[in-house]
Amino acid sequence: MTLRKRFTFFTIFWLIFILILFNIFVYLFVIKITLRSEDQLLTNKVNILLEDPRINDPATLSDPDLLRDYYNASELMRIVDTKGMVLNSRGSDPELLALPPVFTEQHETGMMFIDGRRALFMKVPLYHGSQVIGTLEMYRKLTLLDSYLQVLVIALTITSVGATLFAIIGTYWFTSRLTSPIQHMVQTMREIDRSGKLRQIELDQKDQSAELLQLARAFNQMIDRLDRTFEHQKQFVVDASHELKTPLTVISSYAGMLKRWGRDDDTIRDEAIEAISKEAQRLQNLTKSMLMLAQAEQEDWLKAEIFNVVQLAEETADLLHMTFQRMIRVHSAKPEVRLRADKDKIRQLMVILLDNAIKYSKETIDISLTVTKGTVRISVSDKGIGIPEEEMPYIFERFFRVDGARSRSTGGVGLGLSIAKRIVDLHDGQIDVFSKPEQGTTITVVLPQKK
Repeated sequence: MTLRKRFTFFTIFWLIFILILFNIFVYLFVIKITLRSEDQLLTNKVNILLEDPRINDPATLSDPDLLRDYYNASELMRIVDTKGMVLNSRGSDPELLALPPVFTEQHETGMMFIDGRRALFMKVPLYHGSQVIGTLEMYRKLTLLDSYLQVLVIALTITSVGATLFAIIGTYWFTSRLTSPIQHMVQTMREIDRSGKLRQIELDQKDQSAELLQLARAFNQMIDRLDRTFEHQKQFVVDASHELKTPLTVISSYAGMLKRWGRDDDTIRDEAIEAISKEAQRLQNLTKSMLMLAQAEQEDWLKAEIFNVVQLAEETADLLHMTFQRMIRVHSAKPEVRLRADKDKIRQLMVILLDNAIKYSKETIDISLTVTKGTVRISVSDKGIGIPEEEMPYIFERFFRVDGARSRSTGGVGLGLSIAKRIVDLHDGQIDVFSKPEQGTTITVVLPQKK
């Protein structure tokens, strides 16, 4: 069942249920108010009649003028003696006259149905001194109330049917407008699936609700993100193909040279072997970096634990010092700084930053660790060639290298900072670069010190 039908049926059924409850309440309320008013009128008439001195005198109970002054149409008034005989009676309604007279010493009042019509009755004992001499019976048909109730039922039925019809039309119109953006979205998805081209939804912000606008914006943001992702994938494939092309071309050229002349010429053979080995190593590093970058795109790549980041920085600095014979100093005001993060990924982050500093500088490299307002700040500074200002916006892009000719000689593939930024992003951190050409570069990473 479609959303429009479900919403329409639910609205109609709920409206009918409310109308039924409302009609029942109005019907019972009108009956209660009217009965209370009629009962009060009947009580007032009985009280007035009891104040007449003739009503308490056995000799005047049968006086025809006694009840005539208080009689109204649709009523029956009569006096019954202790033997159940009617002493005095006023009334013209045959149904009321057919009611049997009953003597009672108790005060009785209530409502009864006569041939499906309501009638109020009141029975009051009459006293002469302390002796009961008879019973005053009063009956009153509520003909006007029954007529009003019939009109009320007809009016409530007509208004309920009319309200239901208007609700059906209004709900169908409203649900049509409500679901039209969703149908438009579904149609857009089908067109995207059929054509393979991403496109966004265009909605009139004046005619749509805030929720639908949020849904449309979320859909358009998703499409925009997919579009950027596809473009990045295309660019990644193009850049990767370009990066792979150079070492493969070099290996193929030197392999051909080695095949043609290398058997007899030791110089050519040594040169070819060295070039092939160098480019094969470069190709291996490129493949390893690409696989690492692909793994970094996964959200569950991290395995968080609590560790001392100062100790980790010192271990990483000692390792690279032994490998590259470069002085790396660690500066920290505290000997222990606790951080909850993926220890291996933070080590990899430091290695990437230090490796870049080693490649592009000759002097001592400094690592500074500080803690401020629940964050850990890691800064790696060098005094190398620096980064030109016009190239700063692109340093985190894949395969981008500062001064491509010199970076190729260092063996870089342009993926290190992309991997570093991904590690920082997965830790909900921030990475910034401060650099001046020929003066050096400082890369600062800020990570939240999560508990």
